[in-house]
Amino acid sequence: MNIPSVFWLVPVASVVALGMAWFFFRQMMGEDEGTERMKEIALHVRRGAMAYLKQQYKVVGVVFVVLAVIFSFMAYVLHVQNPWVPFAFLTGGFFSGLAGFFGMKTATYASARTANAARQGLNRGLKVAFRSGAVMGLVVVGLGLLDIAIWFVALSYFYEGDNMALVTITTTMLTFGMGASTQALFARVGGGIYTKAADVGADLVGKVEANIPEDDPRNPATIADNVGDNVGDVAGMGADLYESYCGSILSTAALGATAFAMNPDMQMRAVIAPMIIAAIGIFLSLIGIFLVRTKEGATMRDLLRSLGLGTNVSAVLIAAASFIILYLLQVDNWLGVSFSVLTGLVAGVIIGQATEYYTSQSYKPTQQIAEAAQTGSATVIIKGVGTGMISTMVPVVTISVAIMLSYLCANGFDLSVSAQSISTGLYGIGIAAVGMLSTLGITLATDAYGPIADNAGGNAEMSELGEEVRHRTDALDALGNTTAATGKGFAIGSAALTALALLASYVEEIKIAMVRAADHGQVFIDAAGEAFNPAAANMIDYMNFFQVTLMNPKVLVGAFIGGMAAFLFCGLTMGAVGRAAQSMVEEVRRQFREIKGILEGKATPDYGRCVEISTKSAQREMIFPSLLAILIPIVVGLLLGVAGVMGLLVGGLTAGFTLAVFMANSGGAWDNAKKMVEEGNFGGKGSACHKATIVGDTVGDPFKDTSGPSLNILIKLMSMVSIVMAGLTVAFGM
Repeated sequence: MNIPSVFWLVPVASVVALGMAWFFFRQMMGEDEGTERMKEIALHVRRGAMAYLKQQYKVVGVVFVVLAVIFSFMAYVLHVQNPWVPFAFLTGGFFSGLAGFFGMKTATYASARTANAARQGLNRGLKVAFRSGAVMGLVVVGLGLLDIAIWFVALSYFYEGDNMALVTITTTMLTFGMGASTQALFARVGGGIYTKAADVGADLVGKVEANIPEDDPRNPATIADNVGDNVGDVAGMGADLYESYCGSILSTAALGATAFAMNPDMQMRAVIAPMIIAAIGIFLSLIGIFLVRTKEGATMRDLLRSLGLGTNVSAVLIAAASFIILYLLQVDNWLGVSFSVLTGLVAGVIIGQATEYYTSQSYKPTQQIAEAAQTGSATVIIKGVGTGMISTMVPVVTISVAIMLSYLCANGFDLSVSAQSISTGLYGIGIAAVGMLSTLGITLATDAYGPIADNAGGNAEMSELGEEVRHRTDALDALGNTTAATGKGFAIGSAALTALALLASYVEEIKIAMVRAADHGQVFIDAAGEAFNPAAANMIDYMNFFQVTLMNPKVLVGAFIGGMAAFLFCGLTMGAVGRAAQSMVEEVRRQFREIKGILEGKATPDYGRCVEISTKSAQREMIFPSLLAILIPIVVGLLLGVAGVMGLLVGGLTAGFTLAVFMANSGGAWDNAKKMVEEGNFGGKGSACHKATIVGDTVGDPFKDTSGPSLNILIKLMSMVSIVMAGLTVAFGM
């Protein structure tokens, strides 16, 4: 297969990203870690994080081996699956886990260095934390593009001369997305349970009952809380967005291979276009990273503006670059497809801005939650829930408009609903998702920055660095809460576009499975009793063959199950956090009661016991919800067939997207309402208002850090599982 020379920009960009990640890592390691006490605390956190991750990888490793064996059986015994799937699945999981590991390793080394840099000034602290977060962003995009490039080159060699080569290659590559999704879900759920069990225990007993400050070294759960920030918000988030990034590129490539199947030259250009846009996005993200800086005494708005400058410049540059790339590639309707990319970028910015508005204490919604604390914790919770519900409107409307505009721009505003217009329109939706994630290098840097700043604040408190330093780290931490919420909104938005593109990819995978079955002698009969030729059929033909309409009860039942799956998953993960938190609360109370002198600062708490509780709880509780996400699409496919799966994916997408936005924004708003009170408003620290906002923040913790961010993985994982199991559904589910 003749791979265009411009494609080699993809592996070059991945190497540059990984090289710059290494540069920023070495730069961070060159910073002074501070006092002996600061080094000691950082070492405790680092050891706890690595111990947890080692245990998690053991559990996940067993799951991956079992699934790989099942896929091998389906491929080599039942012959209902591509033989490359088991290997693609394993590499996807490996690279996803690797991205999370590198990000977390960097974060655990960066926290003390950020705290020490904050002793010198706010800008110094921001620079160290942000550049360390950039390591995560660059590692994710670098490993993602490297994985894609290796698989594309390897499969191009093996499928040389095959007239369906690009369709087969791109749909095969999609399957490593299931490995990445599976790894990401375990990382998000497990890490989320870990961090929130520790956080809830530390807050409820330490801050509310014992009336000691956040991250006080007298609190036995404080080390576990700091460890949790890394395993949940860094390792989990890295694995999550690695999967989103690769999924958007691969689903778009697969849609391009299908849309332009009759024109091989154009087909190749459409397949590599999202890869090239992502590659250029790496270079432009680096420009944005170097632009982030601030001044001493900066307000929250100033800090947000500093980060916004970097992300917005990168977004504007990639928008302009996309027009040039698609023009030079001479993609059909390059101007319309370029506007589809622009649509995705603009949608990402709008969702980010909306999230910032609803979660930052600089704006009225969060200020009103803090004000509600004057009448108790109940009104804080009511106001937070209401704010989260209202906040879903802007992202939902934005994504809806983005879907329609990207679809219409790509197909030349063709409203005929022909097979070709649908194919090119869906390609536009896919490339809009690529546009949204093209600046992930810097977008993820702003997200990973959050837990680094949070840990820096904890280190400053436990090391007793003084009020001035703590004030700076609090400012960096509050900024991190908003950027984390913005990052989650961004991830959820991109998940919605990617999941829609994957829906179309599922139909294509069904086609491949049916063609494979037809080659082995199976005959397909449609509803009219006539023979159905899967090789010659288009997407509309498949929708008619499987009767994918709202009047088909299989579709409706599937949609209901998809909506239920989102709520069931959240219920299970919230319950898991509750049970783990109960154990932590009891342990902290026990230590306060039995270890004399803790509260007076004369005795050292047993930090290791709290770390152990969080680790065991997370490992035990993460398995069932994660496996459920894998099993539901398989069972629905076997019982309700393709029509049921289509309904499942649509129902899961709509309910999951809306619920995820609600939970992430409610949690972020509660957290920053607490921060606002701690800044001296409404009585300040230790007041009744402060305790009320702590309760709100505690309720919001699993909302924003466990259940909410896990939902975007859930909706994509169900799509990926459906794609991988398409052959099984065709063979046994009709």
